[in-house]
Amino acid sequence: MNKVKMICLDIDGTLLNSQHKISQRTNDIIRIATCVKQIPVILVSARMPKGILFLQKELNINEPIICYSGALVIDAKANILLNKAIATPDALLAYSFAKELNVHMSLYKDDEWYIEKLDDWAKQESEITNISPNITSFTDLFNGWECENSGPNKILCMGKPNDIKLLDAKIKNAHSNDLNVYPSKPTYLEIMPNNVSKTSAIEILMRKFNIQKSEIMAVGDNYNDIDMIEFAGIGVAMGNSPDKVKQYADYVTLSNDNDGVAQAIKKFVPF
Repeated sequence: MNKVKMICLDIDGTLLNSQHKISQRTNDIIRIATCVKQIPVILVSARMPKGILFLQKELNINEPIICYSGALVIDAKANILLNKAIATPDALLAYSFAKELNVHMSLYKDDEWYIEKLDDWAKQESEITNISPNITSFTDLFNGWECENSGPNKILCMGKPNDIKLLDAKIKNAHSNDLNVYPSKPTYLEIMPNNVSKTSAIEILMRKFNIQKSEIMAVGDNYNDIDMIEFAGIGVAMGNSPDKVKQYADYVTLSNDNDGVAQAIKKFVPF
């Protein structure tokens, strides 16, 4: 087995425990990997930059970050390495479906989060991420983005499980080739541009660091982590992952509430 030269970590359900915190043990092991072993640790998430950078600071790491599941990649000096957006007409159609089902929709572009009203779903997401959204008219946003030939990097829909299933089916039926749509949990539906994935973003950093995929360790817990778990030389699924995710992993570690990230790094990186 090749030496690990890059560690790619999902955040929610992986790096963070169920209290949305980094445990002290996980923090300590990551610091050894980065400071002593000089291995870049890359945070790879569906989150926006603001939702990742404060965790980097807590871990005392200064590396590129992969945001919006690969739609936005920013290097350690805040230079944009990749920025992909959903076409405004596609976003508008998804918005009409969400309104029809009374499902909350959040729009994310660059480092901003937009909502139409501060409902319970937005409050919950704000508490988890420590970020305050911008309350604004989506019609105005869409009009402005259409003029710029732009759109959001990510759409997050939140609602009751049955409504999320219906919305998922409606969007996939209308946009089978245009969008990357997946439920990140029963009440969350994430929407990204169709050619975006965590792996495609990791490949950009592989070239930057001159690293082979066999030298990458990727750790995740959910369906949107399958591509990077399967791609990496060492693909690790968390103990709290769904069984389908575990099937793609080379190794299943402990859960996020039992320092699974720390245990995996210790197993594959000799200290």
